[in-house]
Amino acid sequence: MQSTLGRRLAAALSGAVTIAAATAIALLGPAPSAAAASPQVCDIYATGGTPCIGAHSTTRALFAAYNGPLYQVQRGSDRAYADIGLLAAGGVANAAAQDSFCGSAACTITKIYDQSSNHNDLPISWGGFWKGPGANGADIGADAKALPLTVGGQRAYGIKVNQGVGYRIDHAKNAPTGSQPEGIYMVTSSNYVNQWCCFDYGSGENSHTDTGNATMNAIEWGTACWFGNCVGTGPWVEADLENGMYHTNTGSNKDPNNSGVHFPFVSAWEKNNGTSNFTLKYGNATTGGLTTTFSGPLPNGYSPMKTDSSLLLGTGGDNSNTGVGEFFEGAITAGYPSDATENAVQASITAAGYSFGTGSQSGTQVVGGQSGRCLDVPNSSTANGTQVQLWDCGGQANQRFTATASKQLQVYGNKCLDANNRGTTNGTAVIIWDCNGQTNQQWNLNTNGTITGVQSGLCLDANGAATANGTKLILWACNGGTNQQWSLRA
Repeated sequence: MQSTLGRRLAAALSGAVTIAAATAIALLGPAPSAAAASPQVCDIYATGGTPCIGAHSTTRALFAAYNGPLYQVQRGSDRAYADIGLLAAGGVANAAAQDSFCGSAACTITKIYDQSSNHNDLPISWGGFWKGPGANGADIGADAKALPLTVGGQRAYGIKVNQGVGYRIDHAKNAPTGSQPEGIYMVTSSNYVNQWCCFDYGSGENSHTDTGNATMNAIEWGTACWFGNCVGTGPWVEADLENGMYHTNTGSNKDPNNSGVHFPFVSAWEKNNGTSNFTLKYGNATTGGLTTTFSGPLPNGYSPMKTDSSLLLGTGGDNSNTGVGEFFEGAITAGYPSDATENAVQASITAAGYSFGTGSQSGTQVVGGQSGRCLDVPNSSTANGTQVQLWDCGGQANQRFTATASKQLQVYGNKCLDANNRGTTNGTAVIIWDCNGQTNQQWNLNTNGTITGVQSGLCLDANGAATANGTKLILWACNGGTNQQWSLRA
């Protein structure tokens, strides 16, 4: 069964790496070349005087010189472990090693290695005040195959945090504590979010219980509106400072331009000087700069901060584990990063080349929730005005659509999904047309599984709730029907 928009499942590629089944083995790429690698994000942070005390990613190196393991997987068939490393120092994950080791068996990500010299690795959390679904109340690890993508054209896997998934290290080495300043960023996605607590990355309590206001400093990503009166529907970058997920120092967001962030890859940012300021930013992780949504005083009762030294991913400080999200990379710094440093880090992130392509094919298939069939351009036509339809999924170019930063759904690289003649009424045909930037070619990929036209507000609809090959796609008033539900499949 396909999940809602943004939940991408793909078959693993085969590899040819020999594995010893009973023991953990590091599957690392070749040694670095003699040429100096470009600085990566944690090199940039260090140059700015705010070094990474924790650097976590399943997709790529965050230091130019790093050539160790990125994450550990466990194979379900025999409970064996393997470390997944890099294709080259400072490069992209060696996904073929995971594919070869896991094969057709289930595989779980059991640890995310810290690339800094502090070795603040993130194992599966032992739980906390709120119990996880694992043994003795522990959390569980993410499905290692659930989130395929490419980075710079190379295949990799992200971490899909479902409810109950959580990673954590307590008493992290050199982590900022008390009111010491701290910076955090992560690369996540707007494709998979919810309103529950908490899809966090950052610092929490070593006790895994709520020890009061200001004992956490973490990015929370989702649609939570903790204090009410929010502008828009999210998702938003928020600060989880314990006992509140803050858009601003008073709680709710105030900016009508911050109604929500909708990119397949999002860079989320929070920094806190511990006494008088916290700042929230976001960016498109594939292009462009950063937008600051709030920079100002800490909430009442939160100065000075009393941050503890547990580093966490996927849960709240007390192990609240009903949030969901996607994680690709992130780092936690000692010190309050400058805007210039964060801008340089953002440039490094956008240069990495994140995509939900597969490496050999671009774009994703748009699959009907009712029919199980794909959005299809009939007969691979490239003619303007061709009405799109449902057809058995085959993965060809006429079934692969790319969501762009400007909310277009592109096919063939130059044609866009288009509301015919800028129509805004029920029954308007959905066609392809040369991309022109108009609002009838802009679409919202919503977390409830619908795709809505920005201009019309109407839903992408399989005409007459039909499911047969050749069913035409139209616009229709959103009604909750399964013929208006869609998912993306790599």
